[in-house]
Amino acid sequence: MASKLLKWLFTITALILVPYFAFAEGGSAGPSIGGIRIEFYLFGLTLIGVALFHHQTFWVAISGLTAIVLYKLFFISGYPFAEHFFGSNSMIDQLVHKDMRQGEWGILLNLLGLLLGFAVLAKVFEESGVPDILPKYLPNDWKGPFVLLIFVFVLSSFLDNIAAAMIGGTIALVVFKNKVHVGFVAAIVAASNAGGSGSVVGDTTTTMMWIDGVSAFNVLHAFVAAGVALLIIAWFAAHQQDKHQRITADAKPGVKVDWVRLGIVVLMLIGAILSNVYYDMPALGVWIAILIGAIVTKMPWGEISGSIKGSIFLLCLVTSASFMPVETLPDASWMSAFILGFVSAVFDNIPLTKLCLDQGHFDWGMLAYSVGFGGSMIWFGSSAGVAITNKFSEARNVMLWLRKGWHVTLAYIVGFFVLLFVMGWEPASNKQHKEPPIECTSPDCPVKAKAQFDLEHQKAENPK
Repeated sequence: MASKLLKWLFTITALILVPYFAFAEGGSAGPSIGGIRIEFYLFGLTLIGVALFHHQTFWVAISGLTAIVLYKLFFISGYPFAEHFFGSNSMIDQLVHKDMRQGEWGILLNLLGLLLGFAVLAKVFEESGVPDILPKYLPNDWKGPFVLLIFVFVLSSFLDNIAAAMIGGTIALVVFKNKVHVGFVAAIVAASNAGGSGSVVGDTTTTMMWIDGVSAFNVLHAFVAAGVALLIIAWFAAHQQDKHQRITADAKPGVKVDWVRLGIVVLMLIGAILSNVYYDMPALGVWIAILIGAIVTKMPWGEISGSIKGSIFLLCLVTSASFMPVETLPDASWMSAFILGFVSAVFDNIPLTKLCLDQGHFDWGMLAYSVGFGGSMIWFGSSAGVAITNKFSEARNVMLWLRKGWHVTLAYIVGFFVLLFVMGWEPASNKQHKEPPIECTSPDCPVKAKAQFDLEHQKAENPK
């Protein structure tokens, strides 16, 4: 038993800390051990605690955040807590102008709103009756779960990945009679993250790139890797699920669609898209739609209490990650983009993307795939994973997720290198990092020669 525990501890430590510490050097002055800041050790211990004590993840995350905050308070002189959370500009300016230097308040509020709002959405969707009639249209063998994962992928390409995962998980609970394989849960999360990676409205990180001046076309080729990854996870996860619990062959007799509730779901999805595009805060549109829906029908407010602990857990991890003194990344290259995929499995991909935008000259499609899909490799690596495990609590076991959802890591690696082979490494500038003008000092410089020719030609035409 002891040897097995040590093996698990070694595996988790290697998975979490090795790629994580690859980005841990640098930063402002502060106490360190072995050249690595103390904050990284505290965060690493928090992640190991989450992995080992999966029944107490809520308290582990709170304890970890508390330790990091107390360390900053007592050992980092004058740490700007107020600016860290609220930014240097007013909150209204940050919301209206989408200031990329905003404080953490916007990210945390948006995440909380989405996690709780989409929990309500999932229940309203379940009560609409649509999941009950889907067995009439889905294939009755392994192709049923295969098609369901493709549906989640497509849905996530224009919708927030949390909503896509929650809708996919709700359908899975119904059509598989509450017996959903952990590997299939991981595949739902991976499909939702893959679908958003090539669309500037499909994921928070790609929207950040778009706001910062990255063309939508420079992100689109992420679908090359995401499509390959989808086929891999869909093939293996569909067979896992088919062996575990075959899809319901027939729809429930007499089931009817509640068009009012379905309309509320559609309104919530439209609200999320519009408020994401115009205010970079999809949670705003979701909750406006929920309040409108409450006027015409009874809303399942009880879902909020069931999701609050999971939401606080993610907020604690995101806040802890935001305190890490990661101020620089390795030079932009396909290798650093590849490693970032593994780092994003334990480190929030929003600050990672922000650092990459500040540094510039990444292949944005490759980066979008890495930081988007990479978070699927561990359940708490993405907000979609945290949201869906509120419905599937057994999936909060990190080792079980890795063992049953092994195809997600395989899919990430294969998809990445297919993209690299097909498209190559194509770095591009964003609005903060334009290519500098080429300076030419040689007398043979064609630019200088042309300028001299134009000047002489002008003098010949205008002697005076």
